[in-house]
Amino acid sequence: MAGTRIAHLQKAGRPLPQTLTVASPGSVQLRMKTTSSPGERLSQSKSMVLQDSDLPQKPISRHRRNQSQHGIAGAGVMGTSVSVELQGEYLNKAKISDGGKKQRKNWTSTWVVLDADQLTFYKESKQEALANLKPGCKPDGVDLCGAVIDWTTEKSSRKNVLQITTNTGSEYLLQADSYATICKWYDAIKKTVNSLSNGSGSLGSGKKGLRRSTSTESIPRHSSLPAYGSASPSTKQRSMVYRRSINMFTSSKLKHSISDSADKSGVKSRLKKFIIRRPSMKTLQEKGIIKDRVFGCHLLTLCEREGTTVPSFVKLCLETVERRGLTVDGIYRVSGNLSTVQKLRFMVDQEEELDLDASQWEDIHVVTGALKMFFRELPEPLFPFRFFELFVEAIKTKDRKQKVQAVKKLIHQLPLPNLDTMKLLFGHLQRVLTCSTKNLMSSQGVSIVFGPTLMWPEMDCGNMAYNMLYQNQIVEFILMESRDIFDLDM
Repeated sequence: MAGTRIAHLQKAGRPLPQTLTVASPGSVQLRMKTTSSPGERLSQSKSMVLQDSDLPQKPISRHRRNQSQHGIAGAGVMGTSVSVELQGEYLNKAKISDGGKKQRKNWTSTWVVLDADQLTFYKESKQEALANLKPGCKPDGVDLCGAVIDWTTEKSSRKNVLQITTNTGSEYLLQADSYATICKWYDAIKKTVNSLSNGSGSLGSGKKGLRRSTSTESIPRHSSLPAYGSASPSTKQRSMVYRRSINMFTSSKLKHSISDSADKSGVKSRLKKFIIRRPSMKTLQEKGIIKDRVFGCHLLTLCEREGTTVPSFVKLCLETVERRGLTVDGIYRVSGNLSTVQKLRFMVDQEEELDLDASQWEDIHVVTGALKMFFRELPEPLFPFRFFELFVEAIKTKDRKQKVQAVKKLIHQLPLPNLDTMKLLFGHLQRVLTCSTKNLMSSQGVSIVFGPTLMWPEMDCGNMAYNMLYQNQIVEFILMESRDIFDLDM
């Protein structure tokens, strides 16, 4: 057909169209028609030659169904899958927040794969998960664009835990038993996040491409094509939205941290002003807002306040027990009702009028329990701290007379409130022992009760059983020799 057309043109006397033929493969011919003079048409052709490496190897199908079947192109080549940054591995995962809303922490073992811009979680290995994946279902993933990764020890009691916070406010925890394994994943994820923040995460290895969703392709650009070096409006819009989301996320964190610091400084300043302006202890005591306590008060301070050498509460308890408790079975050994004992203590601290013969204190064990609590809560025991080791050394003496003299000498060196209170107490306990056939209390039983109550070391760094042994021995010896030690007239 072409030869016949040329022969007809030659016979008609028309000039043959001049053509430029390029023999190189892959050339694209463009026909350009120009008119050199009226009635004459010249047909010319020019060639635009592209490099073989820049030409698509496979034709792009413009059908929507065919496009949706294509994967995301990475380096300008259609149909290639996203490069995997770190191969899959089983890690423990927990999602603790979804869009800023806290969720219940539930650890699960998942197969984790790090892609170019996201973490993907599978219930099993990737090949098995993709084979068993139902149509329309997608594996769970974390978009690393704008994400923050850091180590954490507050969100979980487990070791080797890292936290990933996305730009949408979701928080994930990843954990591995091996520190080397979790460090490897931390470094890889950190590198990916940094590359995405620098704007190079969605591009291929040194080649430019526009990354779109799964329904579009990656279209390479060449310097010989139009609009090379300039991004499309949609790309600019997406980049602006991305930058805006990053800026909003970072600015919100910055504002949050600034507001936190401002709140803390405000609280500190208000607390400082309150402490400076608060009234003194003496003023509060004069107004009756704070009353001096009886329980927990130092023995010397309490006696000075009351103007006596023996606390009035101790006298009241001992008199009550001697009136109606000497013959009670297990006196001082049996404990009273704790709530009633605390009620009695509260009334004593409030300096209310106290009548221990009232019906609410009918149980004598409540009175004895309150008395033992008074001695236990003394800041310094009835046997002062500095005398503890001295009494231990004295009780180790073999000769009885020397032991009595050593213990008596130490007791008379005590402060006067301690000496008078001890003398009154041990005289009372002697009268308790005189009724031992009825109350079934022996000297050993009384010493077991009052040994740890009346004396203990200041620094309890030794053996507790060792200390308790000497505590009981000292109290029992003073109880048995109280006539000679205190010069009592029984």
